[in-house]
Amino acid sequence: MQQQRSVTRMVALLVALAALTVAVWWVWLGLDNGYKFDQATQTTSGPYEAPQVIGCVVSLIVLAAAAGWLLPVVPVVVTMTVAFGAAWSVNAATSDASGLWAVGAALVTVGVAAGATVIALGMKAIRRRYKR
Repeated sequence: MQQQRSVTRMVALLVALAALTVAVWWVWLGLDNGYKFDQATQTTSGPYEAPQVIGCVVSLIVLAAAAGWLLPVVPVVVTMTVAFGAAWSVNAATSDASGLWAVGAALVTVGVAAGATVIALGMKAIRRRYKR
């Protein structure tokens, strides 16, 4: 019975983690699809500005740290990577005719996986040390 409760708890936490990860993408990046054209330099930039990306990364770090404290590392990394990668990819694929969204999706996926791994492992190490 106890093991079933812990599995149910872990699944519930992973579902919440996936939802929060998608929410981070939506709040910081999902609402902005517009490119900006600078008349002075004749250049186009976007759709994201540096503060948006920084806010998104910091939010993901906080989320990975909390999840890494509560859950095993591998499910945290897989959940965050799949959730963020899927949200980013669906948005990018529907707004990019060039097909280059796939390159961006690969880079985003690797970045989220690497970042979540480092943060979650770090939190596990801190938790082990804290419990002594």
